[in-house]
Amino acid sequence: MTTSSVWALRGATTVDADEPSLIEQAVVEVLGELLARNGLTEQDCISILFTVTPDLVSAFPATAARLGGFGEVPLICAQEIPVPGATPRCIRVLLHVHTPRSRAELHHVYLRGAQGLRDDLPR
Repeated sequence: MTTSSVWALRGATTVDADEPSLIEQAVVEVLGELLARNGLTEQDCISILFTVTPDLVSAFPATAARLGGFGEVPLICAQEIPVPGATPRCIRVLLHVHTPRSRAELHHVYLRGAQGLRDDLPR
């Protein structure tokens, strides 16, 4: 029997404009990459917290996640604090998962304009 641990994965991406279709595409892409790079499925997911920068108001990332196949995973959205100079039009993800992998084996995902946000995390 394989033992499973609970871990949190980080991810982020950006969109070129505040448009629902772009937000949906970006959310599905970053979640897909988080699952693929870590050998996970939706069934391994416990919950997902999304945050968006204050310049993204046209769509909820959680709605995009539900449309992308995460209908049974608890989801919540929040707004980032408006720090001057922060990465614009950014969607951040905190994904809680069950996995037999160790923390050192996990890969966080930063796409598009968010690639430099957390250089200290393994990718």
